[in-house]
Amino acid sequence: MSRSAHLPVLVFIATALWLQPVTADRPNIILMMADDMGMGDTSAFQDVTGNGDDVQLHTPHMERLARMGVRMTDAHTPSSRCSPTRYGLLTGRYPWRNRLKHWVLFGSQGDPMIEADRPTIATLLRAEGYSTAMFGKWHVGLRYRRSDGSPAAGWDDADLKQPLFTTPIDHGFDMARFTSRSHGTSGPDAGAKPPQKRSGPNQNIGPGHIHDRTAVGATGNGKQLVKDGPDAYVLSKLGSRHSDHAIDFLNHHVGDQASRGRPFFLYYPSNSNHSPYTPDQTIGGQKVFGAGQTKSGRSMDRRYDYVYENDVALGRLITWLETTEDPRNPGRKLIETTLVIFTSDNGAEINDDIATGPFRSHKGSCYEGGHRVPFIASWPAGAIGDGDPSTIGKTYDAPIGLQDLYATFAEIVEADLPDLRGGNKGAEDSYSILAALRGRPLPGRPPLFFNDHKEAENDPAVAAMRVDSPTVDGKVYPGKWKLFFDASLLRAGEANPYEMYDLAVDQWETNDLINEPSLQPLVKHLSAQALLHRTSGGHRIAALAPEQRVHLDWSSDSFKQMIDGKNLAEVVIHDEHRTVKATLRVNHSSSDVKGDLSKRTIVTTPHGIGILGGGSNQADDRESFLIQFDKDVIVESVAIVAGANGTCGGFYQVADAAPLAIYCVDADIDAKDQSGILSDIGVLHAGESLRLDSSPHYGVEAAGDWSFRSMTVRVLK
Repeated sequence: MSRSAHLPVLVFIATALWLQPVTADRPNIILMMADDMGMGDTSAFQDVTGNGDDVQLHTPHMERLARMGVRMTDAHTPSSRCSPTRYGLLTGRYPWRNRLKHWVLFGSQGDPMIEADRPTIATLLRAEGYSTAMFGKWHVGLRYRRSDGSPAAGWDDADLKQPLFTTPIDHGFDMARFTSRSHGTSGPDAGAKPPQKRSGPNQNIGPGHIHDRTAVGATGNGKQLVKDGPDAYVLSKLGSRHSDHAIDFLNHHVGDQASRGRPFFLYYPSNSNHSPYTPDQTIGGQKVFGAGQTKSGRSMDRRYDYVYENDVALGRLITWLETTEDPRNPGRKLIETTLVIFTSDNGAEINDDIATGPFRSHKGSCYEGGHRVPFIASWPAGAIGDGDPSTIGKTYDAPIGLQDLYATFAEIVEADLPDLRGGNKGAEDSYSILAALRGRPLPGRPPLFFNDHKEAENDPAVAAMRVDSPTVDGKVYPGKWKLFFDASLLRAGEANPYEMYDLAVDQWETNDLINEPSLQPLVKHLSAQALLHRTSGGHRIAALAPEQRVHLDWSSDSFKQMIDGKNLAEVVIHDEHRTVKATLRVNHSSSDVKGDLSKRTIVTTPHGIGILGGGSNQADDRESFLIQFDKDVIVESVAIVAGANGTCGGFYQVADAAPLAIYCVDADIDAKDQSGILSDIGVLHAGESLRLDSSPHYGVEAAGDWSFRSMTVRVLK
């Protein structure tokens, strides 16, 4: 009997209504993403990496997919780590526009990265009539519930018997069977104190397996993990569990009358091959443990067994597609009408010339080895490959990023991207690569950004930007130019370049050209371009952002004279160019106001402005600032400072959009990295309010006690 027969019965609910009629030519989509898999970890790219047969892991099913479809040899992740790449892939937005400027999420760490009202590739496809499911590793954040059903602040007040407050179900997936993050650390904060409360490979507490909103892998007894039965959290059984769930979903989809007429979207972010290396014994009857071999037939170690697990899982999906008829296209197999994509979330986790190929460094680095990844795609009916596994397949070298998949899927299903000028969110940095997958050029390719650089001397929130053959003052600079910026680009919107390479002649990034005299016009041009794209809120709206930035610095002497001692009558402020008028006022988020609200006064503090009348001279006691403009603006950033005696907390909100947690410029830059300016706030229409509120977000976190230092906007064209 197969393993899937022992799994809990999967409950499938057919969605009765969708927004667009479904057509038979819309492809099904399978997106499989490995974890920590470098270019050299698959024999499908052996000719690119130059690995010899005696050291190259043999991945026959990845080779099979490449022969059927296309290989992209210049594919990149938006970040060199897990959480941010997943955010970028799902949302079409660079992850550093979120609060996390480097590193990953640990435990239940504040809000999930994806805002409640942000579109994802899953919401896009579900709105177009797709059945959507994900199986594997989530790692963009969860929020639990307390025993009374209210949202939990974190792990300590979570009741795992309650359905989770936020899961993939809230971001477009009809079904989700997943681990919260890396399989060896599924429970509390990895930075917890005392150390014995941290989760790790030998953990005995945590949510374990999560089905939709239910932590089926937890007993509810002191958050202990299930030890026996089908929901036991066994690391070495994850491969077959996820694969079985995926095949069960697919079988049900094509066999059920309510769903078989619709296309499906399967997102399969596997746990393998993130450490600890825990390969399954078998997947779908095929051996995994001990089965990883080089092309020459030599057995490899446990890590490569775990990499090989991805190949086996991929092969099982391909075989299912080859042997199953498409119910929407009778007489055709699903392998013809399904877009299959295989890639990885970042480079290899080991700094090894075999795993990373000829590229410098590895996971956690902005050098190529950290973010250049395998990317294979096949969709014969859509002119992406011919579907013939006996041919050599196609190879293309157009530069692409995983954040581009949102716009690509939108083009495939003929859906409009969100209207950023109109104030909507979504796919801010996504650019359709459908033409590239068909072997055609990508005119107007916007810059590619990558972030998180462990080689940085101080702050690893480094970003690098790639632009090919730009024109500067009428002169073309042929090449594939990659410019590195220190952390001030992401944290403060300041461009300080410090390394530059031409990947066209130096893919190993060994010849730093930053100080080459003849290239200084190029460095200046690329720096200005990086600053524009960093501060305008997204590639797709950069064209509407003028160069002039209006910076309102509440800590400057001129503003101190205008504000200090005034009551809550509106304080009207003009920037020095008189291009926009800002209105600043104070509100209170509770009807139970202590004292006379009308007597609360905007005052200057050592860090900016605060509100006199609450518990301190800073914004506290549920006080909030409301800012409006008389023209449509892009709110580039807001600086909040807690100070020595303050607290970083509360939320900010644009009009009636989803509120987001406030973090501060002077917060600790640690593994949680919730520090720096509040950036990429988005479009604020004339008359709408940006609210900066000291109230506890969801009413469960710490309240804020901080000063409002400054904000920067651009008046929209």
